[in-house]
Amino acid sequence: MSKDEQGNWSKRRSGALDKLAPFDDRNQYEQRLNSLPAEQKELAEESTRFADLCQYFSQQKMDIPPSVVERVGGVSKLPAPDRLRAMKDINRELMEYLNDVGQDPGIRQ
Repeated sequence: MSKDEQGNWSKRRSGALDKLAPFDDRNQYEQRLNSLPAEQKELAEESTRFADLCQYFSQQKMDIPPSVVERVGGVSKLPAPDRLRAMKDINRELMEYLNDVGQDPGIRQ
């Protein structure tokens, strides 16, 4: 790859990453979210819920169940209409897992 090609690739890559940068301002995030078409907005909301759940798991020093990790890995390979349903199912499964763990009495004998 020539230096010109490398420079152009780097510019394209950084442009794409700029779109993924986190928002420091919640209002800015909401404005961007509301500007999306309905289907994309719903997927973005579910993806945000998933990110929030992952952050919670990390803060609690908990592992995400391997079955969920595997399913998340396959979401990008799904047709666009199926991604929303998959993310909703994944988020529901994580919430149920947290509920089950919260009811665990701790030590079992």
